Amino acid sequence: MKKIFAANWKLFKTPQETRQFFKAFKEVSSQSTGELVFFPSAISLEAASQELVGSKIKWGAQNCYHQASGAFTGENSAQVVKDLGGSYILIGHSERRSIFGETDTQVADKVAFVQGLGLTPMLCIGETLQERESKKTFRVLETQLQLGLQKADKSKPLVIAYEPVWAIGTGKVATPEQVAETHTDVFNILKTLGFETTPILYGGSVKPDNAGELIKQPHVSGFLVGGASLEPASFAKIASV
Repeated sequence: MKKIFAANWKLFKTPQETRQFFKAFKEVSSQSTGELVFFPSAISLEAASQELVGSKIKWGAQNCYHQASGAFTGENSAQVVKDLGGSYILIGHSERRSIFGETDTQVADKVAFVQGLGLTPMLCIGETLQERESKKTFRVLETQLQLGLQKADKSKPLVIAYEPVWAIGTGKVATPEQVAETHTDVFNILKTLGFETTPILYGGSVKPDNAGELIKQPHVSGFLVGGASLEPASFAKIASV
């Protein structure tokens, strides 16, 4: 299975900075044999679209609504992403859940809608530090997957990104042993649900110096990278492991 290396830029980079990044990244990314996916902020999506025309590099939005258009102020349209040439939509990131109150029901609607458009949903799951310390990790991930995928089409593309909430932007990173154990759990849950061929990415303070060890763990199909994806050389190094 081809590895997937995805970059979540969150609320960073102007359109001009986005164009500059891709000009530089194209020069240093030749060593990567995996699929490269970028999630710029909404205002920079068109800049990414224009800069990546004719490139093998894919891109998408960090969020969308579960309808193509309408009176939904402040939301993003997955249909527009598709029309601009995008391929992916990031869904259910922990910051969407914790800051904006996104529910598993909303996540399920978005997954189904995105698949229906012919785009690929990248569904994020993960537990908090309190949940891990209370030994609730498996139960939390199982619930997020069961509910988030309840309307999903097993015949259409889907990617899962496991991101322990306690390791996102904190500098903390799960140990290789923790990653191996949890990715095996996620794989087994997906298998039970009928999604056993779905790629599972790891996210959570992935950097060039730990990517090589983490990619070796079972059922790790690539990475969803935050801060370390903001510099061309840094992300290119991660994507070449």
